[in-house]
Amino acid sequence: MIPISVSSTFTQAAPGDHKGYEYARSGNPTRAALETCLAAIEGGERGLAFASGLAATTAVFQALLEPGDEVIAAADLYGGTFRLLERVFKPWGLKAKYTDDSSYAGFAALVTPKTKLVWIETPTNPLLQILDIAAIADVAKKAGALLAVDNTFASPYLQQPIALGADIVVHSTTKYLGGHSDVVGGAVVGGKVLLDPVKFFQNAGGAVPGPFDCYLTLRGIKTMAVRMDRHCSNAGDLAEWLTAQPQVAKVYYPGLPSHRGRAIAARQMKSFGGMISLQLHGGAEAARRFLTRTRLFSLAESLGGVESLVNHPATMTHASIPKAIREARGVDDGLIRLSVGIEDVDDLRADLLAALQ
Repeated sequence: MIPISVSSTFTQAAPGDHKGYEYARSGNPTRAALETCLAAIEGGERGLAFASGLAATTAVFQALLEPGDEVIAAADLYGGTFRLLERVFKPWGLKAKYTDDSSYAGFAALVTPKTKLVWIETPTNPLLQILDIAAIADVAKKAGALLAVDNTFASPYLQQPIALGADIVVHSTTKYLGGHSDVVGGAVVGGKVLLDPVKFFQNAGGAVPGPFDCYLTLRGIKTMAVRMDRHCSNAGDLAEWLTAQPQVAKVYYPGLPSHRGRAIAARQMKSFGGMISLQLHGGAEAARRFLTRTRLFSLAESLGGVESLVNHPATMTHASIPKAIREARGVDDGLIRLSVGIEDVDDLRADLLAALQ
């Protein structure tokens, strides 16, 4: 068991001669254990832990980019990332460009000499599109840019972006890595030299997790494989069942035969994940009724915990995206997102059926 080192400061042998740690913002034994673990499970040389997923994302943008640089991203992405790009880093001088075509050609078409970073999620949040990591890594490499993959929806158990050509992997460790909805955190994993500026920013900016947060994340990682198998199994069963329900207009799940990214997902993922999105006949009003009638699926922000959650992206995770942009991307007021937990699948199915009727 990794001990929880709660000291905020550490004694030194002589002035400027510390014994490995000097101040907890700069380093802590429990955090070091987590960072070593994060690097190992993602196949990277270095892992860095942050106080949240957005703190990790901020560190990548701030430490590796400069005003005037361009970032390319898929149009379907987490609302918090969009908010950072548009409301924090755009005034700073960073330009973000978004593609509705998430193929190799779609990303390649946006490349300019100023492109320094390609940022992707796969599966995407919330429409669960699948992006070909290896192909987009090739786009980035030819452009002389870095590829960063937000691997939060997949987890390191299901997908290894660095092995597929990514330079950087980012996580909200709050989600599947922590796995119990009791800790908030983030991570950046990549090459040691590449992440030197991110390491500097981690200390200079100070958005680091406390030792107990690191301990809880390490605890969650121990059971990640077992949990992910159950998340995937339950989600696959429910997605297939939902497609047969007359109240359901559309189901978004990479494991369905009808999903256009299924072949890519099968190639680059171990399984298809624990997230489902859906549209109901009846639009926003039908969605609102559904969202207030589930009992096992709790209406809440976040995802990836052992308990099942239901989410309304338009008013929750993606509320920061202007309505016109959000709806143009397919995230309308009728979209529902499910984070399928590890409960008994028959109980979850019964809960969804009751909410649909």
